[in-house]
Parts: sequence; C-alpha cells; structure tokens
Amino acid sequence: MTGPDETALAVAASIREGSVSALNVTRAALDRISSRNPLINAFTLVTEERALAEARAIDAMRASHRPLPPLAGVPYAVKNLFDIDGEVTLAGSIINRENPPATADAVLVRRMREAGAILVGATNMDEYAYGFTTENTHYGATRNPHDLTRSAGGSSGGAAAAVAAGCVPLSLGSDTNGSIRVPSSFCGLYGLKPTYGRLSRSGAFLFSASLDHLGPFARTAADLTACYDALQGPAAGDPACSRRDPEPATPAINNGIGNLRIAVADGYFEQNAHPAALNARDIIAGALGTKKSVTIPEAARARASAYIITATEAANLHFENLKSRPDDFEPLTRDRLLAGALTPAAWILQAQRFRSWYLARMLEIFSDIDIILAPATPFAAPQLGTDTGVVDGKVVPMRPNIGLLTQPISFIGLPVVAVPVWGAHQQGDSNSALPIGVQIIAAPWNESLALQVAAWLEKEGVTRSPVAKDMP
Repeated sequence: MTGPDETALAVAASIREGSVSALNVTRAALDRISSRNPLINAFTLVTEERALAEARAIDAMRASHRPLPPLAGVPYAVKNLFDIDGEVTLAGSIINRENPPATADAVLVRRMREAGAILVGATNMDEYAYGFTTENTHYGATRNPHDLTRSAGGSSGGAAAAVAAGCVPLSLGSDTNGSIRVPSSFCGLYGLKPTYGRLSRSGAFLFSASLDHLGPFARTAADLTACYDALQGPAAGDPACSRRDPEPATPAINNGIGNLRIAVADGYFEQNAHPAALNARDIIAGALGTKKSVTIPEAARARASAYIITATEAANLHFENLKSRPDDFEPLTRDRLLAGALTPAAWILQAQRFRSWYLARMLEIFSDIDIILAPATPFAAPQLGTDTGVVDGKVVPMRPNIGLLTQPISFIGLPVVAVPVWGAHQQGDSNSALPIGVQIIAAPWNESLALQVAAWLEKEGVTRSPVAKDMP
C-alpha cells in the first residue's frame, strides 16, 4: 500500500513492479479524500466510479503483461474548469450548474488518462478563476493544509491543497495572472506555468484567452517534469496551442546548473516583497551561486496592462450573463467583470501595444541570461478573510495584490517553475511555519531549463515539499 508521502513516480514504479495494485492505490487515495477534504474543502467533485474503473483497467494491463504507461495508477485531480466526460464543468460558479455535462474529456485530462493516471476528482477554485484566494462564496473557502486558518491561494487553490494534504501526488490547474504560482507558494509545492501555447487548453473553461495557461502541481520536481511531459503536444481544438513537437524535459534534470546564466530580478520585484519573500529568493540565489541582478523594465505597467486585458476579455466572455443574471455572480467577481465591460477601447489598445514592447524588452534580457529569479508572492499565505495587507509600506487590498509579482511574467507568457522554500521567515514571525515560493523564470519554450534548476535545488536539499502535518 502506498501512503500520502509517496511520489507519483514511486507509485507508478510500485504498480509496474507488482508490489501494489492500482486499485488499492486508488482506494487509498479516495479514503484520504474522504477523511481530509472535510478539513480543507479542496474537492467539489469526487469521481469514484470512474477512478475505480480506470484503476481496474491498469491492473488488467499489467496482468496481461502489456507495457504500462509512465504514470500508470497515479491518482490525480483537476481544477473544476477542465471538462470531465459526463460531468458538468462548474468553473467555480452556480451559473454553470445549468450547463449540460461535458461529452468528452479536456485534452489534458485525456493525455493524463493515456499516460495511465487515475482521475479521482475536480477541485475548488475562485469563481471563473477570477481571484487569488479560493474563498468561493458558492462552494466555500479552500483551507491551506499547512494552517487551516489560512488561504491556499487561488484561483487553483483546491488543486494545490489536494496535493499539499497528500490526497493525490499530482493535480492540474490554470494560471492567468498567477493562479498556479500563488497556490504553489502558499501551499509549499512545485508548480509549472508553461510557455503560453505550450499545453492545449481545449476542453477547459477559459478566463482570459490571451493570458490563460494550464499546468501541473506536484511535491517533487521529478513528478512535475513527468506530468508536464505527459501533457505536451499540439491540439487542433486550441488555436493558441503551438504546433511545436513535444520537447521532453526529463533528461534535462540530470544536467546540473553549471553553465546556466542566472540573475535575480531587482527593482519592482524587491520593492513589492516582504522580507521573508526576499529571504526565500536569496536562499535560492545563494544556493545557485548567483550575485547578478537584472532590472525588468516597466514591470508595474505590465501588471496594469495585464489587469486591463484580463478584465476586458473576461467581461466579453460573460457579457450576456452580466446583463441577464448579475445576482448569480459572486459580488467581487461581478464588479470586476463590470469594470472590464466599461473599460475604454483606447486603454485596451494601449495595453496591447505595450505588451508587444514589453515582450521585446524581455527577449533582449534573455539574450544574456538563461534564468531570472523572483519571489512568487509578496508574502506567505494570509489568514482567510483578510481584507488588507501592507506592500511597499502602503496598506492595500489583499486579494488583488497577491498577484503583484506573477502578473508581469504571465502577461507575456513566459515559462515559470515555482519552487517552495521553508525557513525564510525570521525567528518569532507568526508565519515562521509557512512556506513561500520563488519563481524560476525562463525564456519562451525553455521550460526544461527552469525544471533543470528546480531539480538541482531539490537534489541539494534547498527546496522540498512535505505533506502537511496532522492530516487524518
């Protein structure tokens, strides 16, 4: 029997060797969900019947001596904006409850099934992915497994909490402005936001089409890489999905970091981070032996432009429901969408023009640098229900400012691996038992370099992702 601490690759190896059955692994995962989900509220759907059927199919493959796929028998969950055949895709809303069930799996769910992984459920999220805390008024708040009084982050908070609590070793989320990297930081996980267009979004309920990315969470860099490899490939259903052939990242994790040119983002990324976030970044930079810094120009303007594009694209998507049934939205979501609907066209055009300029400047930086390091969040996980926080000496609204450090990066679709750091807080700090994340940022299509750095940091013991303590 495999326990909650087992990695995805260890589970797959045990099933391949025959020391445990996929059925027993799946039943154990379902039992953990049953006992732990009442505490963390990570799951909005448990797909028990499907999971057991998929597990039996894996065991039948092994019994007939057929080769098993790389993630055979590994339980995983998906954010409840991925289509699951026969289920309604809620996307954190009550409006979507009225939609018919999906008639097919999302492309990435299908690819996970082809890789042998076992889908055990769908997870809680901010309504329509518009938020950073997963404090959903329709389905309840998801709680951080490392401290049940705190946020798991968002909008993929349920997917992150499910992994941090040991319910599953892998999950899939989405990231528009930081919704994989923020929960990774708060929950102490490895998370990958790939290059825009790298992974297909076909069959996922979009938030902002020109900013949305899908990607995995895991508790080891090797698991993250193996999951990413399983998800790659072009797909006709997503016009943004690159036609590039898959570029497996697995071999890269053995190559070390000796030849990589690594720098720390200064300026905006220092001014908007608490001391613990900067300490976490410095721990990573020190381990990698880099003292070089780089200034990302106009990062604040990039964040502002990302807000404009996000709000307007999302408002367009939900425009009819905003007119006909505004009271069925969460109030905060509705207000942001209405603001997007009222945004002047001149602002939108200027934001898009700036986007092209900003990408060109970032590509110039990456002509001399392979990896940029920056904090993933300004601070560690806040208490649930917190309305304000202090950033750069100013009291600011908490929820929208959690993504201060992630939005300027996803704005132009750069690949990022978030890695968890423990012990970055000063002694006596009330947050001292909490993790905080660091972004490992690479140039477009260079996920393998970011994964390579993450694997080295884990091997050296600089980063780690333990299952939360005191889970039943």
